[in-house]
Amino acid sequence: MSNAVIQLLVLAAIAVFLILRLRSVLGSREGFEKPPVPLQPSAAEKAQRRGFEVIEGGPDRDISDHAPDGSEAAHALAAMKMAEPGFSVSEFLQGARGAYEMILMAFENGDLDKVRPFLSEDVLESFEAVVEARREQGLTVEATFLGIRELALHDAAFDRDTRQADISVRYVGEMTSAVRNAEGEIVEGDPKAVKKMRDVWTFSRQMGSQDPNWQLVATGE
Repeated sequence: MSNAVIQLLVLAAIAVFLILRLRSVLGSREGFEKPPVPLQPSAAEKAQRRGFEVIEGGPDRDISDHAPDGSEAAHALAAMKMAEPGFSVSEFLQGARGAYEMILMAFENGDLDKVRPFLSEDVLESFEAVVEARREQGLTVEATFLGIRELALHDAAFDRDTRQADISVRYVGEMTSAVRNAEGEIVEGDPKAVKKMRDVWTFSRQMGSQDPNWQLVATGE
């Protein structure tokens, strides 16, 4: 056998060895490749996913943050949301915070015109009667609102037939107040003494109506 033939056989053997070696490292590309086997999530990842599922499928925090889960108030609030999907309990309470100061100070100052849209007829009539009695006696009120220390949802009710919603809010506020007669003398209160007020106000509105305003329909303690 000549040297040239021997060299060709050696080169062919080397080529076959390299091809087999590459196939073992890179794999075969014949036909459709099998899809990669998905990695199994770790225990921590599974727990995290379960946590997200609980949050997504759990109770409505906008309700449970303000009313006990399963209570009549919670059911009423849920019904309000079904009647008007854009309704938010938290946003309502923020509005009720501002309404308290606005309506209270309008009453104390004897100027109810700017709050008429937010008062029911019964509440407006009772407020006007008190304001008129002050005028007849020559009395004026000197009041300063200091702020709301506590605010919480007290109760809620919903009539599915009329779509009428009633929400009661409990307030604890502070103010200074003094009543002066026509001569400017203090006949009641103290302009320097802080007075704590505890009130429960009930607001009402027909859910789904075009009018976004809630009206004050009852006041009490």
